[in-house]
Amino acid sequence: MIREKIEDRMNALQHWMESNYHLKNPGQVYDLTTQISKFWSVLDDEDKDYVQAAQHAIEEKIKWRLKNE
Repeated sequence: MIREKIEDRMNALQHWMESNYHLKNPGQVYDLTTQISKFWSVLDDEDKDYVQAAQHAIEEKIKWRLKNE
């Protein structure tokens, strides 16, 4: 059940980041990253890296780019 919550939130974060929603609604997206961070001890390294990169992009107002762009 916890893993489902994490996956749902990670999917929402990915969608918001890839659509650059964080540039218009940084507070809302940052709040989602803090909700995910509550589960830090059970996140895998890839998810931790993604959350940290998202927080950095939100704070610095950086456009999110996909790896293949």
